[in-house]
This record gives sequence, structure tokens and C-alpha cells, in this order.
Amino acid sequence: MTTTVLISGAGIAGPALAFWLRKRGFAPTVVERAPALREGGSAVDFRGEQMTLLKRMGILEDIRAKEIAMGSQVVIDSRGKKIAEMPSVFFSGEVEIERGDLTRILYEHTKDDTEYVFGDWITGLDEQRDGVEVTFANSEQRRFDLVVGADGLHSGVRRLTFGDEERFRTDLGFHTAGFVVPNHLDLDHLGLICSVPGRTVMAASGRDRSVLNVSFLFASDSLEVPRRDVEAQKKVVMERFAGMGWEVPKLLEGLKDADDVYFDSLSQIYLDKWSKGRIVLLGDAAYCAGPGGSGTGLAMMGAYILSGELAAAHGDHEVAFARYEEKLRGAVKVSQKQAAGIGTFLIPKTRFVIGYRNFLYRVLGSRPMTKVFTWITSRAANAATLENYDAPVAAQR
Repeated sequence: MTTTVLISGAGIAGPALAFWLRKRGFAPTVVERAPALREGGSAVDFRGEQMTLLKRMGILEDIRAKEIAMGSQVVIDSRGKKIAEMPSVFFSGEVEIERGDLTRILYEHTKDDTEYVFGDWITGLDEQRDGVEVTFANSEQRRFDLVVGADGLHSGVRRLTFGDEERFRTDLGFHTAGFVVPNHLDLDHLGLICSVPGRTVMAASGRDRSVLNVSFLFASDSLEVPRRDVEAQKKVVMERFAGMGWEVPKLLEGLKDADDVYFDSLSQIYLDKWSKGRIVLLGDAAYCAGPGGSGTGLAMMGAYILSGELAAAHGDHEVAFARYEEKLRGAVKVSQKQAAGIGTFLIPKTRFVIGYRNFLYRVLGSRPMTKVFTWITSRAANAATLENYDAPVAAQR
């Protein structure tokens, strides 16, 4: 009898897992709280061993067709004067794509043989000897052999299974707000970075030259803002960035009308164990690293390993979950360590640190240092080993 797997989350980790589960003989169902695929979002990049995974999935050409092809990132001061320039490989890896475009590609590659349920979410998990009884907000109770929480930093599956988020979340002391505005700066495959103490603004335009992708990042110790209150989030950003120079006032005007605002803390997730019985966590729900930790690629590598171990264990979840965690833990540690210090570079808190950061950017952006910095930024991407699992086998309970 085919093993049924419920996956919570139709972002990137969830559909990536569904892709591999179907190839290995499992029957995945993906439930997503949003009424449809989430469009837009920040850019994600791949490099090193992750490129091999994209090729193995057969989606690399689809990604290249939608890649941002971003050029340099230019560091400027509050008057718009150029201070340093970083080659595209530092921030964009070997290939870069908007999160929404990647989500769409994964969905298109799985929708014909995977059940997707939009506009619903898990409200209860009752594990029994031979399965998990799952209750939903908007549909009838169902039974699955296994349940996977691939539902991000604020995972509902993790909360239902392991407890409140605060027990496992470590905040890095910063918040980010991302949105899109018209490209009044006329940037063409170019990004700009402007920092003052405790605040950074990033604006870039890539494949779609009509828009600017804007990120506001700021130091935010002890900040609590309701997750679903967009107006309250906008108010916080407006207050935090009031008085900052360059193009910030005009970008803040764009924020007022933006309807696609992403607002969250920069945080990491630490759990002693990623599974409990028949329930397992994947991606940010299990091991969120934060910006700079190659989290998207690590989530997709995790999906590959988890599905491969389930197939190798013929559906024996206890064996598979233990092997999945054993093989990925080392890579997660590298990823989280790399991301933990990102605030020093993205949002320096003093003028001295901004000056030091800009000096490092000038040094690392020089041609002799390009290979060194590329190696540094690729450590997390290459930390997980991409094994060759056996040919797909039917999963039996």
C-alpha cells in the first residue's frame, strides 16, 4: 500500500519534497494556507553543489529562463555617492531567481501528480500507531501515514508537535521589510545599498526593469509587531526610517501603497530533534538560518535527502527521519553560523562599523579577492553531500 504524506506549506521546501516523493513512489498532498501560490518575494540564489541538485531535478533550464541576471551591487552613502562595488556572484550566486518564480516552477513540475489544497491549514495532529489523524481549518478530517511541516519560520506543524515558537527561535536583533515600487531610479540589472547606523536600504531591479525590489533592514531589539497587521508593520518602518537621506523618502511613499509587503524578524530556529513519531520538519520550520545562510538551497537539499532516506528505508519513518537528520545536521550548523553574523555586513550599528564594512567590501570586491570571497559565500551551499540514492522504489507501509 502506497505511503501517504501530508506536507504543510506550498512555498519551496514543500513542493520540492513532493517532487521527489512522487518519483520515489509516495503519495504526497500539499496543504497551503494562502488561497493561491504566493507570487513575488525576495530573490534566492544557488551555487556549488546546489546546482547539481537543480540539474538532477531537471529544472535548471526553467530557472535560467526566469533568472534575474543581476549585475553588481553598489554601496553608496546617504548622498548617493558610490563607495564600493561588489560583483554579482557575491550576492547572486551562479543563478538567481525571484522566490515566486521558483515556487511556480516547482508547482508546475508537481501539480499533475500531487494533490494541492489551497486556502486551508492544519489545526490538529493526533498521532496513532499506524498513522496521523489530521484536522483542518476548512475541510474534513483526514488520515495520513506521515506529516511534514515545511511551513517556514512560523511553522504551525512545529507548534502543534513541539510547542511554542519562542522555545526554538533565536532572534538576530534585526527586522526586514520587503516590497515592490515603480523603478523611478531607472536601475538596470543593478542593486544599490545605503546604510546609516542601525538602518540599511537595498533597492534593485533585475529581469523586470519596470519595478524596484526594495528591502528595509533595521536593528530591532525587543520589537513585537502583529504578524498579520500590515498597517502596523508599515507604521514601524515609516517611523524607523524617517529622516534618512538618499531616495528613502520616496521609497517610503511607495511603501504606503504597497500591497505585497513582507515583514519579519531575522531569526534562526534550533531544535534538538527535527522529528517526533510520524511527524517531521523540513526547511525553515526545522533549521531556519536567516539571510546569507543559503537557506533555500538547504531546504531543497533537505527535501532530496528526506525523500531519498524514506525510499531507502522502504517507508520506515523512524529509520529515515534519523538518517535525514544525521546527514543534514552538519550542513545546517555551517549555514546557521554563516548567517549569524550577517547583521554586521547588512545593518552595521555604528558609523565606525559601517566604515569598516565598506573597507572590507572594497577589498573583497577587488579582482584578486573575488575567488576567496566566492569560496566564503559558497561554504553553506557545499556543506551538504548530494548522494546518489537508488532508483525510485515503491514505498510500502
